[in-house]
Amino acid sequence: MMPSEGEAVLELRDLTTVFPTRRGEVRAVDGVNLTLVPGQILGLVGESGCGKSTVLLSILRLISGSGRIEKGQILLNGRDLRAEPRHAMRSIRGKEIAMIFQDPLSTLNPAFPVGEQIRESLRLHNMVPGLPWPLDRRRRSAERRRALEVMQEVGIPVPEARYHAYPHEFSGGMQQRALIAIGLACRPTVLLADEPTTALDVTIQAQILHLMIELQKEFGMGMILITHDLGIVARVADKVAVMYAGQIVESGTVNEVFDNPMHPYTQGLLRCIPVPGKTRRGTHLGSIPGIVPSLIGDIHGCAFANRCRYTFQDCLTTDVPLAETSPGRGYRCLLSAGQCIENAKEVA
Repeated sequence: MMPSEGEAVLELRDLTTVFPTRRGEVRAVDGVNLTLVPGQILGLVGESGCGKSTVLLSILRLISGSGRIEKGQILLNGRDLRAEPRHAMRSIRGKEIAMIFQDPLSTLNPAFPVGEQIRESLRLHNMVPGLPWPLDRRRRSAERRRALEVMQEVGIPVPEARYHAYPHEFSGGMQQRALIAIGLACRPTVLLADEPTTALDVTIQAQILHLMIELQKEFGMGMILITHDLGIVARVADKVAVMYAGQIVESGTVNEVFDNPMHPYTQGLLRCIPVPGKTRRGTHLGSIPGIVPSLIGDIHGCAFANRCRYTFQDCLTTDVPLAETSPGRGYRCLLSAGQCIENAKEVA
């Protein structure tokens, strides 16, 4: 059953993912709460290593090695994916939730033609009715026709000629289009995009991003977009969640977070960005001093305390919850909303 416009298609509740090491357990994702509704784009931002990609892999239950989801719920249309058996997750990945990775060449299978990889996704999820191949040759033909349609949708020119081409015969932009085609072939309700344009040059980045947004709106998918480019988030996202040290430190609509950042980390990120028309040549851009704390074991107090310009004694000892100032708007800081608003004026 498809959710209505106001219902959450995906909801994370207190999601915590850990990785054991010789020195102790690393909390890569620590109590993350997120909500995504159909047709919405949620931007997930933060510096490298803060846990963004681990959140997406946790949603798909693809945590590698000895890592595990320690607690929390992953609700897809109200169904907890943590309770699903492994074989059931295989039918969910690609059909209900799809993921687009940042490096298409390492994601596509070099041993199979691109068109066959798209058709394989359709076959695996039984998207074209009929008897199993080879009992029903018509089904294979129908799958091929559908794969060609998807290639056309994502802008791969002359699909009939490119169907049997291998990944190495595609340019970087065409490889990413092929990866998008595989992800969207089964019309998933949720699309996870992990820096999908990072490996591409600037002009191709804009084309691929425009394509993804067009298809997302056309199919009404909910989308989580990971990117380091806050400008992209400002242009295309509806909501944004800022991660630091495995935690969500601020969330809200794009206008709320960018125009009125509450958390000192968000304010620091925005100080690092040159503003067209305001930042002049030779102007010193802001930076955030210090380093991210170790994620081994529990973090006592605020995770950002050792780098924050507003730190006081309680920040070092008091665990900080995500304070909700209005529905969908929250920040993780001991400073009052009034103090945060006053600090935000320095960024404007």
